[in-house]
Amino acid sequence: MIPAKIDPISFIPVSGKEVDSIANWFDQHNQSFYFLGWSYLRNQQQMEELFYRAILKVHKEFPKINRETTFEMWVTSIFIQTCRELSKVKNFQAEEEGLPRQDLFIALDELKEDEKEAVVLTYLKGISLEDAAKLLRVSTEKIKQLLFSGIQSLKRGFGFERSLNGCKEYHKYYIDYFERTLSRPEKVDFEIHIYHCRDCQDDLAAFQDVMLTMKNFDEGIEGFHVPTNFMANVRARLAEREKTRQLKRKKRIRMATVFASIFTLLISLEVLTGSFTGLYYAYAEKDEQLRGFLRQGMGKMLNLEAESEGLKIRIKSAVTDEFQTLIFYEIEDTADEHQYMIFLDNGAAVENHYQIMKSDNYPRFYPPDLESEANNKEKNVYRGKITLSPLKKEKATIQLKITKLQKVNRDVSSLHNVYFLDEAGSKTVEWKFEIPVVKQPFSEYALDQETEVDGIPVRLEKLIIAPTATILRYSIQNGLPNKRIEYLSFNNLEVNNKKAKAEKYGNNYIEEKMGWITFQAHFDPLFKIKPKEVNLQLESAVITVEDKKTVELDASKRYPQTFEYAGSTISIEKFEIGKPTVLVMSNHEINNRAFDSLWFDVEGDYDEGTTPMEIDPEGVLFDKNGVEHDSNDIMNFEKIEQPRYFTTVYTLKLQSGNSEEKAIPKRILLHGYHKTRYFDDVMAISVK
Repeated sequence: MIPAKIDPISFIPVSGKEVDSIANWFDQHNQSFYFLGWSYLRNQQQMEELFYRAILKVHKEFPKINRETTFEMWVTSIFIQTCRELSKVKNFQAEEEGLPRQDLFIALDELKEDEKEAVVLTYLKGISLEDAAKLLRVSTEKIKQLLFSGIQSLKRGFGFERSLNGCKEYHKYYIDYFERTLSRPEKVDFEIHIYHCRDCQDDLAAFQDVMLTMKNFDEGIEGFHVPTNFMANVRARLAEREKTRQLKRKKRIRMATVFASIFTLLISLEVLTGSFTGLYYAYAEKDEQLRGFLRQGMGKMLNLEAESEGLKIRIKSAVTDEFQTLIFYEIEDTADEHQYMIFLDNGAAVENHYQIMKSDNYPRFYPPDLESEANNKEKNVYRGKITLSPLKKEKATIQLKITKLQKVNRDVSSLHNVYFLDEAGSKTVEWKFEIPVVKQPFSEYALDQETEVDGIPVRLEKLIIAPTATILRYSIQNGLPNKRIEYLSFNNLEVNNKKAKAEKYGNNYIEEKMGWITFQAHFDPLFKIKPKEVNLQLESAVITVEDKKTVELDASKRYPQTFEYAGSTISIEKFEIGKPTVLVMSNHEINNRAFDSLWFDVEGDYDEGTTPMEIDPEGVLFDKNGVEHDSNDIMNFEKIEQPRYFTTVYTLKLQSGNSEEKAIPKRILLHGYHKTRYFDDVMAISVK
């Protein structure tokens, strides 16, 4: 995606050479506008005409500029209008096309005009939903509807036809979910549903793939870029080449002066800043992780402070590398004994995220640290960190805006308190910080080792030693006919006799190629170490086994009925036709049971679109020694050793797509089952 850079009007010089100034501004922003124009037009000649006319229109309309909007938004509105006009000119339509049209633009051509404009402005141009709504003169809700319908249509063009069957009642959440604007209850409800619904998982993944394809179009399409002579040709129609070269020369002189001033300032600061303060903080800092960074010289104490209504915040430091950015903070409640934290999705945002950070890298999730000594010693102080995406460039200034602090709630008896937050106790603030960050280097080492997990080949490929994490890249073979690994977790990684504990939420998908799926496992940082001896301890694997079976349903029979599957007897406890139709399956015999949960669908002769309106599973939780624990206490999943959750009851409620009819399922299609395996194996890894 080409991030939209919002420039104040004052950045546009108004002088006797206004056309040159406007052309110069377009030259600086040509890539994003070039992609925008290409979604309407067909070849470079048309594009040059588009830029030529747009520059002249901006020059002509400049005295009438709307002072309540940004210059770029105002220019974009003129540019879109020019695109519309040229795309409807007959001789333009009849011209022979130049370069082969990219698949993305071919797919965009199939959209309705308002859908295409909403998608292009939001994802190719990088404009916010609110600004896109203003440009197209519709409501923000309408923009969301256009984006959803547009992306759904693009999914078909990108070959995702089979993933178009997500639950319709959750479609309204897609855009807000990826924009991170869902309310906390909606987000929790949506994620719980996604966790249990395979159709929605596939649909949401395909939806996200299309969004990322759009956002990263400029990075992912080879051979498509702004031609090197493009703006030169446009300028040739606006002014003589000599004037253009003189303008560029003056611009270079101005930039050189600015860089010289910045360089002089940095040198002065380095001379005036002593090293004793940094050494003091490196050993006195209470946050253990930050203390490690400071001792290694990977971050500096910033101590940026703000205070409001008895709450005091201190941004202590920031560390970034190629994989993530960490901002360390401390919040003190000076009026009471409460702890408050920052939650990025709810009350905190990076205002210049699209300008400085990679958009294809989602921030890692770290749960609130309630176990550390630093957060248990003082009841009114919380020390935490915000996790952000990595930088695009080597250094930048993060513009962090904080509008709400979340009260920490240590009562975890409620499922909806999985983030340890007390929404009712949140505090509204208005704080802004400018945080300088410099990307730290990392090292990577090739591995060439293959092993098997439950008979499935696993290939260890790369070890990355980065400041914020130790990363193991590995691949799992996905081509076996009846079995696959859904999730592989590790206990620890030992490098040169130093152990790095695996992050609890540390696995992420990278790519799938030639029948192998590649992941990255994250471990605690190992600072500045060159690996010689490496040992890896596995922890567990979630495995899906394909074992197909069809169980016919007959509403005329009396229930319960039973059937055999995977060595177990499964009972159909209830089958009642109605609005909704209720189907209940159970199996309570878990000793030596082959599966943790079943993978199945329900099929019938009803209209397409009939889906289970509700799937309510019940189950039991056991530890390594076979002792049962309360599965309603979510902390038990974290506390007990080798937890294993067995689903014992499935209650399904089905609704017909026709409100006048009842859903009458005919059969249960069992595709297979999921199981969990635990390991104590330690594997020695050779490093190249």
